[in-house]
Amino acid sequence: MQNEEDEEAELEVLAEFSHPVPWQKIEAQGLDLDYALLFSKEEADALFKQLEEEVMYSTGEEAKVQVFGKLHNIPRRQATYGDAGLRYTYSGRTHLACTWTPTLEYIRDAVTNATGHTFNFVLINRYRDGEDHIGEHRDDEKELDPVCPIASVSLGAARDFVLRHRDARGKRGARRLEPVKLQLAHGSLLLMNPPTNTFWYHSLPVRKKVRLPRINLTFRRILLISRGEEPANVWSL
Repeated sequence: MQNEEDEEAELEVLAEFSHPVPWQKIEAQGLDLDYALLFSKEEADALFKQLEEEVMYSTGEEAKVQVFGKLHNIPRRQATYGDAGLRYTYSGRTHLACTWTPTLEYIRDAVTNATGHTFNFVLINRYRDGEDHIGEHRDDEKELDPVCPIASVSLGAARDFVLRHRDARGKRGARRLEPVKLQLAHGSLLLMNPPTNTFWYHSLPVRKKVRLPRINLTFRRILLISRGEEPANVWSL
């Protein structure tokens, strides 16, 4: 009886997101993105406020990354949530997923209904203002399901999102391919489909004029890694 009630409750939640999402397709060589506004401003405002109350961010040593053998403070705040027992390793540290909060489950279910993909893990980055950022990287860790897209939900201040082809990085890039620049709006959903993370690096650069905070949630599907395998270290400051 309890299982039936749980299933009915889940269906009610998903029914709230039954309206079609108007997607914008963004493509380039080896790049496949879908972008849409998933939440109205009113709902996005409420979700941001709820996450500010619910999410517990990493502190102390767990709030640092290892670069060339040295620990550095991360220029943003991070948290990991997901299904019981899941772990995610990046920049020399393994993070155990915290239990889903009600608001994270709500957002996850909305993303699943909009995309048709299921997710068991979310990495949360909170940017205090435009000084907080993340450097160029690819989300190609071995834990990630290679056929599942990464779904990125943005709440709060709009920020520029820049993608650069791996062969066009730096002044001596092997190829001349223009970077792809997007502004991720409050309440938006960006779907990074395969093989995007194979060929394109992405970043959230410093924007000093931005004074307001932003919360970014990247939903992923984590696979179990065989003992002895080491995930790729692709994160940067």
